[in-house]
Amino acid sequence: MSLLALEGVSVEAGGRTILDVERLAVEPGEILAVLGPTGAGKSTLLRVAHLLERPARGEVRWRGEAVRWPAPLGLRRRIAMAFQDSLLFAGTVGDNVEYGLRVRGVERAERQRRVRELLELLGIAHLADRRPGSLSGGEAQRTALARALAPEPELLLLDEPLAALDEPIRLRLRGDLVAILRRRGVSCLWVTHDQAEALAVADRVAVLDRGRIVQVGSPSEVFYRPATPFVAGFVGTGNTLSGRVAAVRDGVVTVDLGGAVVEAVADVEVGTPVLACIRPEEVVIGRDGGLEQQSARNRMAGRVSAVVPQGATARVTVDVGVRLEALVTRRSAEDLQLAPGVEVRLAIKATAVHLIPAPGAQGARVDMGREKGSNVAG
Repeated sequence: MSLLALEGVSVEAGGRTILDVERLAVEPGEILAVLGPTGAGKSTLLRVAHLLERPARGEVRWRGEAVRWPAPLGLRRRIAMAFQDSLLFAGTVGDNVEYGLRVRGVERAERQRRVRELLELLGIAHLADRRPGSLSGGEAQRTALARALAPEPELLLLDEPLAALDEPIRLRLRGDLVAILRRRGVSCLWVTHDQAEALAVADRVAVLDRGRIVQVGSPSEVFYRPATPFVAGFVGTGNTLSGRVAAVRDGVVTVDLGGAVVEAVADVEVGTPVLACIRPEEVVIGRDGGLEQQSARNRMAGRVSAVVPQGATARVTVDVGVRLEALVTRRSAEDLQLAPGVEVRLAIKATAVHLIPAPGAQGARVDMGREKGSNVAG
């Protein structure tokens, strides 16, 4: 049974629908990341999940039971929330973490025990007597998270909790927070616009677009098998190429990209307009016969048109009749002497080519064979 479920939930504002969720559920002990751009409806979704906003239509269910509105205080206290801004109160770090326990009437000894335990878990025990104004951004956010966890909520709601932090601090705090959630078995609805963060923390990812959930699945499903052009673009699929299915044989689909062809493992009819999605890291680059060991069905000759260093990696654009991007290590780019004008060969496995219906393709259906246990070689 789901811990929290939104069923047929719709929220309206200013005469328009800003949230329209057919179903979204958080399972016990699960970290569910909600991924979407600014204005997608993430904050509205959190207000409904926090039982602070009654939807115009639909039901919110807690452990299978429909929530009565206004939601009972006892139920709302089983849910906690932390924001991008730490929003600390006046007083010490210890006072902030203890606040929710005081409000709930927890005995002093138990309050002190929980505060001490959480400060130690989050690495800020030495800051217990410090005031918010003397804290760094990472220390303040750790305090806010400790405050949210102190009442031992069954569900923790996180609204871009790490977005304001520098990357090294963000990565350390993210790892610490996930470890605490796993250890304590706390369910979490983690809202973010950061694709890498969602991939790193979540058991499942839900993608929100203009108030609608357009895909829910494991991180690998969402990132490698996007359901719509929006999802493909938002999670950084990279290569999203328009084409039409030219042939189908033994579960392998040939797609004409209007300058090149690729083969994919899918179940789709000839003539269907599709988008071929290929993540750049799935494109293998070689020179001078350097791809003999590759078993990939898709092999193409082309010419490098751009090489963009990105720290430890490099993004390489190759013209093979259409433009394809590959992501390689910087060392590989140097060893292969990749530069504009250099002739190369590409290899792409058929299982790495994901097809989705092209925008406006009425009634198109695309089933990826690898999701059904296809044994077609790459």
